[in-house]
Amino acid sequence: MLHHFLKSLSLCILSLACSALFAADEEQQGNWPREIVIKEGVVVLYQPQPEELDGNMLKGRAAVSVEMESRDQPVFGAIWFNAELRIDRSDRTAYMVGLDVENIRIPEEDQDKAGALAALLEREIPKMNIPISMDNLLATLEVVDARASAAEQINTQPPKIVFSTEPAVLVPLDGEPQIREIEGSPVRRVINTPFTLLQDPASDSFYLYADEDTWYRAEDLQGSWQITSGVPADVAKLAPPPADSEPEDETGSGAPPKVIVSTEPTELIVIDGKAEFSPVEGTQLLYVSNTESDLLMDINGQNYYVLLAGRWYTTRDLNGPWSYTAGEDLPTDFKAIPESSEVNTVLYAVPGTKAAEEAVLDAQMPQTAAVDPSKASLAVEYDGAPTFKDLDGTDLDYAVNTATPVILASGRYYAVDEAIWFVADNPNGSWAVAREVPAEIYSIPPESPLYYVTFVRIYKAEPDVVYVGYTPGYTNTYIYNTTVVYGTGYYYPGWYGRYYYPRYSTWGFHVRYTPWGGWRFGFSYSSGPFHFYMGGGGWYRGGWWGPVPYRGYHRGYRHGYNHGYRNGFNHGYARGYVAGRNRDGDNLYKSQRNIARTQPATAALADRSRSRVSAARANNVYTDRDGNIYRDRGVDGWDKRTKDGWAKDDIKRPATQPDRPAAKPVTRPENRPQQLPEQRPQQRPETKPASRPSTQPSQTRDYSRDLNRSRDNRARGNQRTRSYNRARSGGGMRRR
Repeated sequence: MLHHFLKSLSLCILSLACSALFAADEEQQGNWPREIVIKEGVVVLYQPQPEELDGNMLKGRAAVSVEMESRDQPVFGAIWFNAELRIDRSDRTAYMVGLDVENIRIPEEDQDKAGALAALLEREIPKMNIPISMDNLLATLEVVDARASAAEQINTQPPKIVFSTEPAVLVPLDGEPQIREIEGSPVRRVINTPFTLLQDPASDSFYLYADEDTWYRAEDLQGSWQITSGVPADVAKLAPPPADSEPEDETGSGAPPKVIVSTEPTELIVIDGKAEFSPVEGTQLLYVSNTESDLLMDINGQNYYVLLAGRWYTTRDLNGPWSYTAGEDLPTDFKAIPESSEVNTVLYAVPGTKAAEEAVLDAQMPQTAAVDPSKASLAVEYDGAPTFKDLDGTDLDYAVNTATPVILASGRYYAVDEAIWFVADNPNGSWAVAREVPAEIYSIPPESPLYYVTFVRIYKAEPDVVYVGYTPGYTNTYIYNTTVVYGTGYYYPGWYGRYYYPRYSTWGFHVRYTPWGGWRFGFSYSSGPFHFYMGGGGWYRGGWWGPVPYRGYHRGYRHGYNHGYRNGFNHGYARGYVAGRNRDGDNLYKSQRNIARTQPATAALADRSRSRVSAARANNVYTDRDGNIYRDRGVDGWDKRTKDGWAKDDIKRPATQPDRPAAKPVTRPENRPQQLPEQRPQQRPETKPASRPSTQPSQTRDYSRDLNRSRDNRARGNQRTRSYNRARSGGGMRRR
């Protein structure tokens, strides 16, 4: 009898777990617990509690219960597992496949029955595929420490910071101007900028395309730029084609912006007139409300702080000089910025906040796919004969005159194209999908322009399929200490030949981050009538932000991000999602070139049997690290599962908000002290080795804090998942 029941139980959990997010109604995605009816009763699977993420391998635990018709009370248990993650970031779904059960504990059953159940589940569970929403996974993952030694070398030196009190637009050049002839035209083009910047040989004047029929003119690139109506016909012919879709016009008025041309890494901060300060509720911070930059002032220290590409810089005078300050050294009030604040967009860069923790977790989440080697091909374009140079810090060489990263290692050539590794015996091919790459490639340092390829992995190679994945480091997102930053901070000169091949750039594009849209790009002015189209004309190869065609920039996107009421935690999740990651364009494996090469790593799971949301049961059952089962009763506290059923436990539920001292009256920044505070060395927490849970009950361990945190994180993740579902079904407001 027990044997037949255990067999049914195993098969039911298998069917239940692999079908959780394949419910016919997509709105139910991510809802827990899940149930499936069996002959003996009902099997219920509660939301997994992830513990550790290493690459695409996840460790975790989950509570399960079986409600048998032959018994008055359900049987509760806990399982620990290792699982391979297959993730579709554009759909924000993760699938745990190939589970390996490390342990199982049924506190209510004797050891013989528990042992029999464990043996059976260890055979059956590896066949399971457990889906979970990515937002739930990020919110509930309990162990975070993914700092790599290479990432410790990220450059935090400030770029040139230009401050303006009138509308302005930054036109970055990748080094000194590189001017080239245009075939079939007497006009010359400045190729090392994403803007349409032309030179008329008849007058040697430069022309900058702004919008439709609007051009700026200057006698010198670094000179004064003025709008002109006298554009030579040969210049006007080279205007970029209209955008496929115009961006939403949010301002559409204002003075024409001043043009600032820069030939070195530069960031532009624009304030629309005199700085207007607004208080940050509950803190001694002010933020400048009439700028698109994240610019704050600490009243106590009388210092300005600006957030650029995930890095904090501080000064006493907006005209500089600016110096880097580690997030750990920010005034303590930064951690107290409310999630409803207009400046909540900075929280991802404030160590110790939930937003920062989740951003770090997100940066570890791979986008995965299955590559069909028989359908995947590659052709590498060089500007002339392949030219290789030493890759500093390694014994590798790399090709400099191509947009495709090509690396010479141990006599063979390895290339990455849209997050797929290829291999060939000579630099011109023929190229085949790689099944492994030399380990030395993953030692490429951040100082190298090819550092980003170290974030593309081959997870598993089978005869007919190769499983691959990339983490956001491939698109220039890096974990630095306990927060994420954009770019390495190093300057990588591009290739200037017949073509222009740019490398990844950290500075000059007003990079902003939201938890749902990731990094997006814009300009640093907040008003003005022009779009300043980028990237038209095809005079450079490979995309401005590097060889990877990263799709954060939208042609015609003329504004920086607005503040919290548009992008904030309380008001902007749905909007930020729709404007951000709800696009196949953010999944490189769904790019035009990859459509024929890959299929989603989750495609093989579509025919699994289905379960249903267990609407009659609350998603309030948890397991601690010892396998004890607890039920959250809300304000009434916790129950612990025993052989006699549920018994009230003495775990205390913490207050929802700790008491805070009353905020001091907000004062305006006047009479600032003249000296900058001494910069303290940044402190990095030590990396702690991961440990597996004990399988035996403990009389001394107190997991109350862990359980309360698990409960809060689960609630947060479920709320984010619901917001995601509403956005995907049309409930969000579309922006651009």
